[in-house]
Amino acid sequence: MFKVYGDRFSGNCYKVKLLLSLLGCDFEWVAVDILKGGSRTPGFLAMNPNGKVPVLEIEPGTWVGESNAILCYLADGTPYLPDDRLARARAFEWLFFEQYSHEPFIATSRYWIRYLGKAEEYRAQLDAKRPGGYAALGVMERALAERDWLVAGAGRCTIADIALYAYTHVAHEGGFDLAGFPAIRAWLDRVAALPGYAPMG
Repeated sequence: MFKVYGDRFSGNCYKVKLLLSLLGCDFEWVAVDILKGGSRTPGFLAMNPNGKVPVLEIEPGTWVGESNAILCYLADGTPYLPDDRLARARAFEWLFFEQYSHEPFIATSRYWIRYLGKAEEYRAQLDAKRPGGYAALGVMERALAERDWLVAGAGRCTIADIALYAYTHVAHEGGFDLAGFPAIRAWLDRVAALPGYAPMG
């Protein structure tokens, strides 16, 4: 049975939980309190020297870190990772977009507000994150206005949708208003309606 080491309110950890649930896989959740240094202990660093959650334990002594790498591992051979070469590349394109153009703005803002509870202390930094976060949401909105799922040609939910759903569906906790993004909001509803869907937490 897989073990997932993570924080239940982390979007990166939630990606893994959501995919495992959609796949109908049994797994054990091992809570890691990142605010109390749970990811910096010698035992954790032996699994992931980078000291970050989530970590997937495939079998004793075999671990994979980095949320999107875990998604790729779990989705291999399933409909959530396209077989078509171009569609697969499109999925990877969105995974890289999520890490470099979406998460640094939306997830970081949420961390300062939701985890640290320091919205006022980080006000200047939060204001600086707004344009980048809304730009990323704009990219998603334009794509989803043309199709139901992010990967063109896939015709279904893939790990690209799962990766971006994780922090987009709680973007309001980072101070981002999705009222002006109707295609994103409809997409969020489609993800939440998938058989096997599991909420964050």
